Amino acid sequence: MEKTVVVGGGLVGALQSIYLAKRGYQVDVYERRSDLRTAKLIAGKSINLALSDRGWKALERAGISDDIKEISIPMHGRMMHSISGELTYQPYGKDGQAIYSVSRGELNRKLLQCAGKYENVSLYFDKKCLELDLNENELEFENLRTGEIKHVKADRIYGTDGAFSSVRMRMMKTDRFDYSQTYLKEGYKELSIPANADGTHKLDKNCLHIWPRGAFMLIALANLDGSFTCTLFFPFEGEQSFATINTEEKALQFFKEVFPDTLDLIPDLPQQYMRNPNASLVLVRCNPWHVTDRVVLMGDASHAIVPFYGQGMNCGFEDCRVLDELIDELNGDYKAIFEEYTRLRQPDGNAIADLALQNFIEMRDLVGDESFLLRKKIEKKIHEKHPDKWIPLYSQVTFSPNIRYSEAIANGKRQEKIMDEIMAIDGITEKWDSDEIENMILSKV
Repeated sequence: MEKTVVVGGGLVGALQSIYLAKRGYQVDVYERRSDLRTAKLIAGKSINLALSDRGWKALERAGISDDIKEISIPMHGRMMHSISGELTYQPYGKDGQAIYSVSRGELNRKLLQCAGKYENVSLYFDKKCLELDLNENELEFENLRTGEIKHVKADRIYGTDGAFSSVRMRMMKTDRFDYSQTYLKEGYKELSIPANADGTHKLDKNCLHIWPRGAFMLIALANLDGSFTCTLFFPFEGEQSFATINTEEKALQFFKEVFPDTLDLIPDLPQQYMRNPNASLVLVRCNPWHVTDRVVLMGDASHAIVPFYGQGMNCGFEDCRVLDELIDELNGDYKAIFEEYTRLRQPDGNAIADLALQNFIEMRDLVGDESFLLRKKIEKKIHEKHPDKWIPLYSQVTFSPNIRYSEAIANGKRQEKIMDEIMAIDGITEKWDSDEIENMILSKV
């Protein structure tokens, strides 16, 4: 039986181990953290996840989508919160389409539980990867509880160990390996809206809530227990930043001025703000994603992106699905499989990284802008009447799993140029819904 080692038991590593187990391989998963299946999940530093069609397609192929639906909440649109407390709703896609809120910790726990059901999967926790010998395909792990060192040889190694991947670090020492790492000047902090006394949600649980404020924003996604996980995206330095809002008193005053409706939602807001850590946002690009037929990178290890399109996890899950499809298509020729995987996925990783950065600007600056909202309304109308000719960029990324990210960004640029011309027309606010505008757009597609 072929032996495979998955380095990293996070979301992508756990899902990849299931794919490999279904093919009959002996799968050993080594994870640096303790076993999430038995550990208490600790709040304070995470971003709730938004599962969309790409992620669901990968989960369905692995045969575990029903397991994950048990812990997910559909979100049918965005709910914008203005400073004055006014709410504005923007639906996602067509009627019935949704993205799904899911706790990162609960999802990871569920995936590990699913992986652990396979007899040919062995899960090892508290194991830190120290070294990888690419010539021998041998890994060195340290037991973080005992200090014991263990050497493991494998036929194939899957590096799913996150943005600061030990597997990728070793690959970076090889010839002609490209790598870049970029930090945003903004970071994030988790806050929590508790449930009502009766366990119900204080806000509409079927929306992704956004408080857009220009240079920064707050978002909130629902949890199954009635709470919401909030994430404040905020500059590290500057006049309004983590550096300057650094006491409970300053935090309370800041939220009174900028997010006043959150004070009733989060009774211990100043305490949470000071207690919970600040975290950074990093973007990682590299190429190639493999070494011959023996080592391959997946998920954040190959393409860490910022969270503003809700696609980091979905992209990682899609890595698993695409690789599994290639195993079928190329009849188990792993040299060809890994080469084709890099050729296909690396441009897509770059594309979604670019899209995620762009969407940060949209979410914090534009979702409350009247011109932007009109633009989206026009696009929605054309899509509903002519779905074969126009799919909004967001729908291409979120609800069209058969469109590659690289194709979506190219299509989006063409459509953006058309919409720039349409929005520049005199009187567009009055005649946007006319046959004249519709025909003009169709003539340009």
